[in-house]
Amino acid sequence: MPSTSPDPLSPHARPGRRVPASVPFGLALAAVLLLAMNLRPGATTLGPVMQEVSAALGLSGGLAGLLAALPGIVFGAVGFVAVRVGGRLGMSATLALGAGLAAAGLAGRAVVDDVTPFLLLTVLALSGMALGNVLIPAWVKLHAASRTTMLMTVYSASLTLGGSTAALVTAPIAAAAGADGWRWALGAWGLAALAPLAVWAAVAWRTGHDFPRILTPEGGGVSLLRSPTALALTLLFGVQSMNAYVQFGWVPQMLRDAGLSAGAAGTSLGVTAGLGVVGALMMPTVISRSRNLKAWMVLFGAMTTLGYVGMLAAPVAGVWLWAAVLGLGGFAFPTVITLLAARTRDPHVTARLSGFAQPVGYVLAAIGPFAVGLLHDLTGGWTLVFVLLAASGVVMAAAGLRASEPVYVDDELAARA
Repeated sequence: MPSTSPDPLSPHARPGRRVPASVPFGLALAAVLLLAMNLRPGATTLGPVMQEVSAALGLSGGLAGLLAALPGIVFGAVGFVAVRVGGRLGMSATLALGAGLAAAGLAGRAVVDDVTPFLLLTVLALSGMALGNVLIPAWVKLHAASRTTMLMTVYSASLTLGGSTAALVTAPIAAAAGADGWRWALGAWGLAALAPLAVWAAVAWRTGHDFPRILTPEGGGVSLLRSPTALALTLLFGVQSMNAYVQFGWVPQMLRDAGLSAGAAGTSLGVTAGLGVVGALMMPTVISRSRNLKAWMVLFGAMTTLGYVGMLAAPVAGVWLWAAVLGLGGFAFPTVITLLAARTRDPHVTARLSGFAQPVGYVLAAIGPFAVGLLHDLTGGWTLVFVLLAASGVVMAAAGLRASEPVYVDDELAARA
């Protein structure tokens, strides 16, 4: 009988670790897929109808910028407490709670007529999504046993597919629905979030309180600020997320200002996000089989820079090319998400790293969309915005080069204990 190597993303990667898989694989697959599909529509659906929402609710450029920045702000703020909530309620119950908050917020904001409740309900929905962002990598590390790579591939692919599908169909739904069509286009995602709520409730009933115990106590009390790998992953996550939320929140409007229709601008965003599905299917396997990811990190940064330079130079004539190039740069997202599990051994360290890198990264990311709105108001155009976004590709590559080193955060923490 041929021997098999342990999955390097699994807690079994170090001999002697036994983590019981209390959730059948079919149920785990459905739960991860459905929740991941619903963790991005709250952020990606606003960009294609930002003009209509702004007109209906009377948003200024600054408020529109705040709305575009909310995913980063909320994902960061709630992400800081997600691990603590997961420890108190159990990870599965917390993920069910997150799905419920997302469903309520997304459905509710589609029926209000004032900017304040719209913002508050958006915060509610994004808070639920933030719980999923942080806890799913640790949940997979704990429950997936030898199938961690497979479930992380499903997670990152579904996350990207959900965001790209939402971006692609929002403008056509709004147009087909007629007057106030943006309400139907946004509200549909609240109904969609009921599916993961039902599945995660079943998972939580089966698992009870599930939170990983500390398996490497020698590094358990050391701050992640003392781990170079954790810091590099945080910066990479932050820069990539900043670009993603600028693309979700502002690039369709930039293209509309350049002369594209709302449908074409939304479709171009769908192309960018859709290519991320390819990256999500590829990168977990690439990471599990490779010791050197440096060439990939340089590629991601270069594609990001080239895409923005191209949009500045030829936004209409080259729109599909630049959308595809930015999509290749977006491969950095499934890469960094997978590295949160691949650069840790202990599921508890995975939870700590995810609860550190994602919130701090999202705080960094929140600066981008808000700054874009302010810079546009100040300059009356998009040139400076595109130049700064192009420069961010250099920072992404530099952070990626350090994060790609084949070392474990657990070992860095233990060495500094």
